[in-house]
Amino acid sequence: MKEQPTQKQSNIRSWLGVGTLGLTSLVVAIDLFVMLLALPNITTSLHASATQTLWITDAYGFLLAGFLVTMGTLGDRIGRRKVLMIGSAGFALCSILVAIAPNAIMLILARALLGVAGAMIAPAALSLVRHMFSDPRDNARAIGLILSCMIGGSVLGPLVGGLLLNHFWWGSVFLVGIPPMIVALLFGKKLLPEYKNPDAQKLHVPSVVLSLAAIIPFIYGLKELAAYGWRLTSVAAVLIGITFAVLFVRQQKKLADPLVDMSLFKKPVFTILLIAMLINTLLPGGIMVLTTQYLQLVAGLSPLHAGMWMIPGALASIIGFTVSPRLAGKIRPAYLIPAGILCSVLGMVVLLFTSASGSLAPLIIGFTLFNLGAGPLVTLGTGIVIGSVAPQKAGSAAAISQTGNEFGFALGIATVGSIATAVYHSGLKQLPANLSASDAHAIRDSLASAVHTASTLPANVHETVLHTSRSAFVSAYHVAAFISCIAMTVVALVILVKLRNVPALSGESK
Repeated sequence: MKEQPTQKQSNIRSWLGVGTLGLTSLVVAIDLFVMLLALPNITTSLHASATQTLWITDAYGFLLAGFLVTMGTLGDRIGRRKVLMIGSAGFALCSILVAIAPNAIMLILARALLGVAGAMIAPAALSLVRHMFSDPRDNARAIGLILSCMIGGSVLGPLVGGLLLNHFWWGSVFLVGIPPMIVALLFGKKLLPEYKNPDAQKLHVPSVVLSLAAIIPFIYGLKELAAYGWRLTSVAAVLIGITFAVLFVRQQKKLADPLVDMSLFKKPVFTILLIAMLINTLLPGGIMVLTTQYLQLVAGLSPLHAGMWMIPGALASIIGFTVSPRLAGKIRPAYLIPAGILCSVLGMVVLLFTSASGSLAPLIIGFTLFNLGAGPLVTLGTGIVIGSVAPQKAGSAAAISQTGNEFGFALGIATVGSIATAVYHSGLKQLPANLSASDAHAIRDSLASAVHTASTLPANVHETVLHTSRSAFVSAYHVAAFISCIAMTVVALVILVKLRNVPALSGESK
């Protein structure tokens, strides 16, 4: 008779499996950041137009967001491990296609396929964790480890990409993820459990089409609003997305086996935490974009040095993700999550002390505190959302959570960016009178344009324009941080009241 593995052996096997899931998440995160770093070289080498450059950047994100719900539900139907393995193999193959793309069109198509493969990985990884541990605290630790790998990818991406771009052609940065994906393919089948819903029907194709018709135009419209303001095409894209979203919801309510089970939103814990995580991504997502601009355009750092100064914040995230599950065994989520949010709020308050002089201390301290406080909500919230639904719906729940993050980040850039732009414009009423109309228009367009324009002006005007535009930007930064403080404090209070009956992860009352 074959000897059954001991509990200790099963536990070691499960943690090795989590390591495999972490590898896949690490690669997906690295790819996103090396793309931004390699973009100037790609544009030059492939002679990409401005429109092609935009799609090279966005094709991956659009398809990733668009297919998350579909792939999460597909995992529930045919097997989450199977979907993860297919996604990992597809990601490796598409990475090669990206690296050797001979022109911009082929690169855009390869990036789109890469997004579809990436959408297979995140929901499958998070939902598989539920079946790997019997202890809820171990589930939370595993989710924290996977999320830490995602954050680690955001740190490693710029560093590894920068080194490769200094010695090799631009395509080399996309080959970095292939070895980890091969490791995941080799060990995933042995270390990861398989789970699927035995009663699930075939994937409803019209639902897939409607979900894509809702998500992709909506995110496209938000990105365009953030980049170019209130244009007719941007607003139309958002409205089209909303229209198809309404049709999608109506359709799902009529289906016996829907792509997204709308009854999940009747669960207060599920809905409250989902909205909380959406807001937690929405507001700070916009703040993060402003932070990178501050480092480069106010403090005057190079992109590489700016990325290095953001490492403390990334490390704080990893600490928050690691420590939160340990505390969750003793402290109820209704207290632990708001405590973390208030730490993030304190970080936003510290950001209010940033100035046009480019002093880095308030920014680094504030950004680090914010990331440290995000740990409980992201780690415990994800685990509770997935754990609050039936096991056969875990893949769908994980996909909804990840799609919410994608929406939140895009919506945050659009809304916070719009508010920041309005405040920036209002701070530029007193520009030097001897500026030409074209120079004044460029300065009002954005801080990046203002810094570039200032470099072409005479010395006596140069400093005035720089100080005025940077001061206007810092005012916008302060307004965005203040709004985030208010909104996140409200979220903390709602969680404190509405989740007070949710026990600590050990199951003991506190």
